[in-house]
Amino acid sequence: MLISRAESADSYDEITALLHRAYAGLAAQGLNYKAASQSAEDTRRRSAGAECYIARVEGRVVGTLLVVGPERPAPWSKWYDQPGVAMLGQFGVEPGLHGQGIGSRLLSFGEERVFELGAREVSIDTAVAATRLVHFYRSRGYREVETVQWDHASYLSVIMSKARPAG
Repeated sequence: MLISRAESADSYDEITALLHRAYAGLAAQGLNYKAASQSAEDTRRRSAGAECYIARVEGRVVGTLLVVGPERPAPWSKWYDQPGVAMLGQFGVEPGLHGQGIGSRLLSFGEERVFELGAREVSIDTAVAATRLVHFYRSRGYREVETVQWDHASYLSVIMSKARPAG
């Protein structure tokens, strides 16, 4: 698997189609994540001011992740607006490839990148009802720090965070 930063030549249509597939199961549960239905232009817009990474296997896009460094405009939430807190978002893996370590590798990559950018915490949010994702983040050392009702969402979100490793 190769992880690289999305370049202007990369297809946001392809990234968006992956996000739609990755979030389809959550959308079927009634969770209206933006990534489940956003346009390619929305994907490009949400990627502006962030670092968009793509995971490829044999040239095929199989995962994506946004890295939003600790320096960004507020307001987001009480937790996200603290100095030194970075965010990961638009995290998706090809559904048929779950359990093969793609998500874990992408998440590790994103965590390393935010700490390179000077963050003291790496955070991600998901629906409280997305118990599989909440469990996945907990298993990777994330703790629940805040719940938020986003204006666009039909669900309550939990923000989970993990501190920069010592050393």
